[in-house]
Amino acid sequence: MPSQTDAPIDPADRDDRAPLVFPAMGCGTWAWGNRLLWNYDESMDAELQRVFDRCVAAGVTLFDTGDSYGTGKLSGRSESLLGQFAREYYAKNASNPDADRNRLCLATKLAPFPWRLTRGAMVTAGKASIERLGAIDLVQLHWSTANYFPWQEGALLDGLMDLFDRGLVRGVGLSNFGGKRLRKVHQRFADRGIAIASLQVQYSLLSTAPVTELGVKEVCDELGIKLIAYSPLALGLLTGKYRDDQYPGGLRGFLCRQILPGAKPLLDCVEAIATERGKTMAQVALNWCMAKGAIPIPGAKTLAQAEQNIGALGWSLDGGEVEALDTTAARVPKTMVQNNFQTR
Repeated sequence: MPSQTDAPIDPADRDDRAPLVFPAMGCGTWAWGNRLLWNYDESMDAELQRVFDRCVAAGVTLFDTGDSYGTGKLSGRSESLLGQFAREYYAKNASNPDADRNRLCLATKLAPFPWRLTRGAMVTAGKASIERLGAIDLVQLHWSTANYFPWQEGALLDGLMDLFDRGLVRGVGLSNFGGKRLRKVHQRFADRGIAIASLQVQYSLLSTAPVTELGVKEVCDELGIKLIAYSPLALGLLTGKYRDDQYPGGLRGFLCRQILPGAKPLLDCVEAIATERGKTMAQVALNWCMAKGAIPIPGAKTLAQAEQNIGALGWSLDGGEVEALDTTAARVPKTMVQNNFQTR
């Protein structure tokens, strides 16, 4: 591997034996390439590069993507952009001793599409993602098929483990698995001597069910698995910007109308803590996730959004504040719709 002073660092130039490094917070890239929900267009790419650079500089080194991210002709766009940004970042920082490739965790999720039926299909999918990303540090199964095609899942999990055994990835994780299913699948991995590095679930003040009802935190703690919280800002509903009937269009507008009227006491609680702390509501919501032992991966399309997310680091809610948020969140009558693929 060339030294940082000899040549630019490529995303693939990492030590395959180096353990994964999980920061306190990551960055989700669902919006990078998604026109349908997030109004992406190619003119955003320069700003997205700045988002990537700022996050890495601030220690937000986990970037989560998926091979299904990107709509229409932009299929795979999120992975491609992430790989491009990583290459350009390390090219610009080739002489910076702090630009350690092994700190970066490029994580992708491979979707269990119905045509992916064999372990070989998952290996092929992983190789295609590597072509777009340059390298995969953490590969994850995007969701469990236990709810509809349970017979499909075993081969897909074996394919993920094959990617690890062949040295094509540094770690393996799961997404949308409940505590019971996670424990069963863990045994399959243990039989091959492979650890599950992480579990990703929808977790926020407006989506506590995976932890409070499905027991994922207890199982993760017992088995040494990192818990990653996706949608920690509930698609923006916890940022405070959608209030007083000023709602966005599409799916988020529908969710606002369904959830926010009953969630007003929670938003008021978040806002009160934010005001007292001199923080934003989003920063309080993200800090709550970290206080609960999860790694939030909020999305960011602009440098301003990235800066706001980074502002959730470096301080901690106290026990009384966490308890107040927990109590108020438990009283919200309607919360975020749970992922249909989430298992128990």
